[in-house]
Amino acid sequence: MNKMVFLIITLSLLVIGSASAYGLYIDCPESIQIGQTLKISVDSDFPAGTSFDLVFYETRYTATEIARKIVTIQDNQQTQYTLFDTQGLKGGNYKVEIQFRGADEPRLRSDSVYLKLIKLIDRSGEITITSPLNQDIAEALRIEGSITKLGNDGIEIEVRSPSGPLFGPQWIETSKDMKSGDGKFTRIVPVGNSGDYEVHFTDTKGFIGTITFHVSDASPTKPLTTIKTPVPVNTTRLPATTVATPTITLTKTAISPLLALLALSVIGGIAVVIKITKKK
Repeated sequence: MNKMVFLIITLSLLVIGSASAYGLYIDCPESIQIGQTLKISVDSDFPAGTSFDLVFYETRYTATEIARKIVTIQDNQQTQYTLFDTQGLKGGNYKVEIQFRGADEPRLRSDSVYLKLIKLIDRSGEITITSPLNQDIAEALRIEGSITKLGNDGIEIEVRSPSGPLFGPQWIETSKDMKSGDGKFTRIVPVGNSGDYEVHFTDTKGFIGTITFHVSDASPTKPLTTIKTPVPVNTTRLPATTVATPTITLTKTAISPLLALLALSVIGGIAVVIKITKKK
């Protein structure tokens, strides 16, 4: 009888313990390319309003926290997704882990999964860019280079301007380098403004990396045209000055009385000669 009572009590405790435990499950890819977004799914039957910290760590020698986000269970208890950016990180081992608040961890069911290991793969070294990373706006944007061992398989590029997406994602052709087997590409994407332009490269294996081009307006500055202000001319007229016309005075020359008498004598003599001549 005592054994039966003990068995019943034990089974009751197990049932009560199972009924009070909750499940929590996170999942994500085992590896992704650096630059891609790490997407974590979270499933749980914890009561609505229960919150956890989902933490993204780098695990080289010690765990270094990269980012932290809060997950709160909703009424419908549907799958939730949390995103972490991997842009700029190094290749290597990382992990995501649930950190509990209060006494939630002891209430977990034994099959719960609250830690996942992830490997970030760095393929950026496969990209070789031969066009300048600093370009003039009049010639930009020239995207030229090669991808290691890509051959003729083609490459997908996407160009993002300072104000948002500008080109793509779009696949462009590549030509195989017969010596190295690399896939060479070239594409010109016109841009209208100066600034930093990110070009994202992807092939059939997945994301490769991002290259940033800086575009500037290097055209010479036009000299400023100096407009000379005309000096005002004083148009005030001075009153006209009347210049008196000089009066020409005729001066009578006085004839000497002696000369006049001499002239009369000559004339008289001539007249006498003429009379005598007529009488003869």
